[in-house]
Amino acid sequence: MPTVAEMAVAESVTAAVEQTLAEFVTVATGDLIRLDPAIEPMAEAARNAVLNGGKRLRPTFAYWGWRGAVGATPPLEPLLPAFAALELLHAFTLVHDDVMDRSPTRRGQPAAHQSLIRGHREAGLRGDPDRYGQSTAILVGDLCLVWADQLMSRARLPCDRLATARRGYERMRVEAIAGQFLDLLGDASSSWSVNRVLHTVRLKTASDTVVHPLHYGAAIGGVDDEMPLRAAYTRYGTAVGEAFQLRNDLLGAYGDPAVTGKPVGQDLASGKPTVLLQVARAMARGSQVSELEWLLHRARPDEYARLAALISRTGAVAELNRMIGNRVVDAVNTLDATPMHAAARVALTELAHAVAWREA
Repeated sequence: MPTVAEMAVAESVTAAVEQTLAEFVTVATGDLIRLDPAIEPMAEAARNAVLNGGKRLRPTFAYWGWRGAVGATPPLEPLLPAFAALELLHAFTLVHDDVMDRSPTRRGQPAAHQSLIRGHREAGLRGDPDRYGQSTAILVGDLCLVWADQLMSRARLPCDRLATARRGYERMRVEAIAGQFLDLLGDASSSWSVNRVLHTVRLKTASDTVVHPLHYGAAIGGVDDEMPLRAAYTRYGTAVGEAFQLRNDLLGAYGDPAVTGKPVGQDLASGKPTVLLQVARAMARGSQVSELEWLLHRARPDEYARLAALISRTGAVAELNRMIGNRVVDAVNTLDATPMHAAARVALTELAHAVAWREA
């Protein structure tokens, strides 16, 4: 079991990441505005994208991936830029995703492009506010991607370990973009199967949220591609990452917007082929089949509750909960069968349950 001292270090990781991000973004936005004060709206949008909330799961998984490799707690401070950089990469994907998905909110606040659209109108600028907001949000996402590279380079690591971690980081970026394209392609496809959606989830969510952060932390700790710990992180991370997205599907359809920070029914309204919807289609029987497609075609906000109730009646909600539970069991069994530091095993076990059954 982890010691009291170890748990105290673990509990401080998120706070340390937050401080690292705040210090970096404060300086970086100041540098931008000094180029020209007119840049302030973009700089402010970038600051908000990074610092306005978030679970900080990626640095947390990276930290425990590192701890599973190195054992007892070595100094954390030299590595904080490397861990915090993952949140800047995450901000890049979120800002761009919100533009592509036309999401109105993020973490209970207007999405970056929506905030910029409002700023355009309030300032009385010429031209199309929507185009301005979306175009500037793309730049905000690009800026966060550049910042991620800048912050990572500040980690005080041996050059060989930083280079190994960097290679994994580059794979993470490529897979996130590939997964996002498949997500867009799925939106445009009329025959996206459950297995196809799950494959997209593995690339877009599981790899980006859990698998690659664990590999990244392990690489910082000196683990190479051939070591059993890396293979265990792949299996654990895939299971937990899929459970995370399956829970996202349920929260998107049945969650409390005051808790999740996102409107209910957004994916249903667009007919997005989530695992929940595709399972419902596969499990629908009799009149449920035509009713489901009719409601999806209409996509009326006043009928979301009816649609959600129908999806539940098909058995899809129960099936997703079963799928989530199976993945948590697989993840925990993988940890139990893998030699690693006890504190990392306990923390990763708790994280598997926490992300799979969260309320937001």
